[in-house]
Amino acid sequence: MPHTVLLAEDDRAIRNALERALTLEGYQVVAVADGVEALAQAHRNRPDVLLLDVMMPGIDGLQVCRVLRAEGDRTPVLMLTALVETADRIAGLDAGADDYVVKPFDVEEVFARLRALLRRTSPVGTGGTPAAEPPRPLPERFLEAAGLRMDPQARRAWRGARELELTRTEFELLELLVRNAGIVLDHSTIYDRIWGYDFGPGSKNLAVYVGYLRRKLDEPDAPQLIHTVRGVGYVLRED
Repeated sequence: MPHTVLLAEDDRAIRNALERALTLEGYQVVAVADGVEALAQAHRNRPDVLLLDVMMPGIDGLQVCRVLRAEGDRTPVLMLTALVETADRIAGLDAGADDYVVKPFDVEEVFARLRALLRRTSPVGTGGTPAAEPPRPLPERFLEAAGLRMDPQARRAWRGARELELTRTEFELLELLVRNAGIVLDHSTIYDRIWGYDFGPGSKNLAVYVGYLRRKLDEPDAPQLIHTVRGVGYVLRED
């Protein structure tokens, strides 16, 4: 069965072009022009992934995402945005989005990001059918490093006694850093492990997520935990 994409974009030319491209790529697409219809469609038939324009009249993409997340809907959300400031991108992540693409975009980048989101939510086996997961040993209940504690099974994390409110991508990024505490992870490795695709040296995606994760981790008069190794990547350690 093809994956279903709910596309919400008020610009008719962009909406029609994306709908054609996604259909040719093998997706089943439901395209709407505003946030009200996007919510109605999401409630009517839950898609595999949502592709939401941030700036739409009435209910915008951020509001759509907030409503779905408040309802407990964890369907992956890829945002389309013409806003390039870091604060604007952070607003999308804060609303519960999993990833974003900045306009003007290359449709191949949209495809790559959609594939990465779908891989994280529905493992695929040979022939495009869902793969039966082999039996695995139970993972350790808790991970601990640098004053952080994580429960991968419950997807909860704490710094000291304070529980952290993390999105799915933030949790996965922090888990990767905790599992490799003290080891410098380069950009390519992190992109491959978290997104399944290296978006290249010009991408700001990782930097935005690291910055947002730092905002949730850092505390007054406490050491910073995520450190930048210029030109290489990031490392988790408590200095």
